[in-house]
Amino acid sequence: MPVAGRLAALALGALFVLGAAGVQAQGPGRAAIASPHPEATAAAQQILEQGGNAFDAAIAVSAALAVVEPYGSGLGGGGFFLLREADSPARYAFLDARERAPGKATEAMYLKDGKVQPGLSINGPLAAAIPGLPAALADLAAHYGKLPLKNTLAPAIRLANQGFAVDRMYRDRATMRLSALRDDAESARLFLTQGEVPALGANIRQPELAITLERLANQGRDGFYTGPTAQAMVQGVQAAGGIWSLEDLANYRTAKREPLRYQLADQRELISAPPPSAGGVALAQSLAMLQRLPWQSAEPVQRSHYVVEVLRRAYRDRGLLGDPDYVANPVPQLLARTYLSRLADGIDAYQATPSSSLPPAPAWREGDHTTHFAVIDADGNAVAATLSVNLPFGAAFSAPGTGVVLNNEMDDFAADPRGSNNYGLAGSQANAVAAGKRPLSSMSPSFIESPTQFAAFGTPGGSRIPSMVLLSMLGFLEGKPVASWPAVPRYHHQYLPDVVEHEPGAFTAEQQRDLQARGYQLKDLRRTYGNQQVLYWDKSRHTLEAASDPRGVGRAEVLSPR
Repeated sequence: MPVAGRLAALALGALFVLGAAGVQAQGPGRAAIASPHPEATAAAQQILEQGGNAFDAAIAVSAALAVVEPYGSGLGGGGFFLLREADSPARYAFLDARERAPGKATEAMYLKDGKVQPGLSINGPLAAAIPGLPAALADLAAHYGKLPLKNTLAPAIRLANQGFAVDRMYRDRATMRLSALRDDAESARLFLTQGEVPALGANIRQPELAITLERLANQGRDGFYTGPTAQAMVQGVQAAGGIWSLEDLANYRTAKREPLRYQLADQRELISAPPPSAGGVALAQSLAMLQRLPWQSAEPVQRSHYVVEVLRRAYRDRGLLGDPDYVANPVPQLLARTYLSRLADGIDAYQATPSSSLPPAPAWREGDHTTHFAVIDADGNAVAATLSVNLPFGAAFSAPGTGVVLNNEMDDFAADPRGSNNYGLAGSQANAVAAGKRPLSSMSPSFIESPTQFAAFGTPGGSRIPSMVLLSMLGFLEGKPVASWPAVPRYHHQYLPDVVEHEPGAFTAEQQRDLQARGYQLKDLRRTYGNQQVLYWDKSRHTLEAASDPRGVGRAEVLSPR
C-alpha cells in the first residue's frame, strides 16, 4: 500500500465521532483531546472527569508531556497557548510563554573572531534561555482554570515518581542526541541506561522532577522561579559556564497577546499565533494567496505547484518579524489584501519561481522537535498549544537536583545579524540576540472557526510547522475526513534553500518528473516528520472528532457526555 494509504488507514484508529444526543447549543456537549502521548491524553481525561475545563486539561497535558517527552518539551522550555473561551461570541487569547534571553546575553555571545560558533548555542547551559512553561501553567490556573494546580499537576507528579515506559519515539530522539546526553553527567543519569539509549519498555523514573512539580503545585510560579528550585538551577547553570541569574528567573513573565486573526472565505476566520511566532503570518498569507488560485480544482501536481509557490513567498517575509516587545512588526503590511494579491498574481501557473529572483530575505535555523496538543471541553472552551525545548532534549543539560532539562532556544536567534552566511541576512536584526528578548519561532497553534464549524490545528516541526499545518487546513477546507488531516503526506518549501523537501511517497515518480520539469529541485527526506494533533467540531451536525498523527504514538479521545 502507498505511504498515503498506510497513513490514512492508521489514522482511522485514532478517530472518534460524537453523535447528536445530548449536545448543548453553546458547546459540543462533551470533551475531546488529541495529544502526542497516551499518558498525556489520560492525564487530561482525569482532570476533565474531575470537573476541570479545557484550560485545566491543558495544564495536565503540558505537565505530563514534561515527564514523558523530555525530548520535546518540559519545565525547562516554553511554548505558545492559543485559547478559546466559550462565550457568545467566542473570545480568543494568546499566551506567549516563549523563553527569554538571560540578562547577560549579548548580540555577539556566539561569535569568536567574527565567526559564529554554533556549538555554543546548541549544547550546554549557554544555549539555554529562561524557561516559560511553568509560568504559563500557573497563569492558566489563575486566570482560566477551575481547579488548583495541586489537582492539575497531580497526574504528572505520579508519572514522574512511578515512571513511564520508553517507546520508539523516545529511543529515536535519544539516539539523535546520544553524544550530547553522554556529555552531561546529570542528563546521562536521568535519560540513559549506563550511557546507552534505554531499551523499549524500560522504566524512566524522575523523582527530582516530581519534587520540582510539587513545588510548582504548592506555591505556583514562585515554586519554580524563586526558592530552592531557582537556586539549584542557577547554581548548576553557572557552575557549567552559563549566564543565568536569580533575577532572570524572578523577572520572567508570560505575555498575553492578541491572536492573529484573518478573515477567510465562507465566513471562516483563521485565529493563529502572532509574533514572536512567524507561523500565523505565514499561514494567513498562504491561505489568502491560495484563495486567488484554483487550487481545489487542480490536479495533484498543479495543486502542489500552487502550494509551494505561496509557501515560497510567505517564508520570504519571515525575516521581517521578531519579538514585538523589542521590534516593530509590519504585520498589517504583510497581510494587506493588495500586497497578497500582488504576490499571488506573480505566480506563474506552470513554472517554479526561482527564489533568487525574489527580493532577498534572511535564512534561519530552528529546531524541529517540539510537541503539540489540542483539547476542547463540553462547553466549547478550547486550547491548541505548541511547546518546545528546541532540539531533542534541548541543550542536553539538566540542572542537578531538579530533574529539569534545559532548552537550547538561544539557537533560534540570528546568531550573526550582520550576515556572514551564504544567503545574506537583510532584516535579521529583528531576531538578533538581546537581553530579555524572545526568539522568533514557527510554532503555529491555530483555529479556524465559522458559525457552523470549529477546527484546531498544530504540530511540532521547526521551520516546517507552517507548511504542515497548511496542508492539514487544506484538507479541512475541502471537507476531507478528519483522520486524513494529520495523515496527509507532507512536502515543504521555505524560500531558502530553494528546494522542495518531501516525505517518502509524497509524490509518485511521474509527479516528481513533472515537478522537476517545472523547475523544482526535489529532496526526499527519507523519513516522515511532524506529529499533528487536530480537533473538529461540526456545530451544525452536532459532531465532535479528534485525530492524532499516525507518525507518532499519540492518542485522540472523545469523552462520554457529561
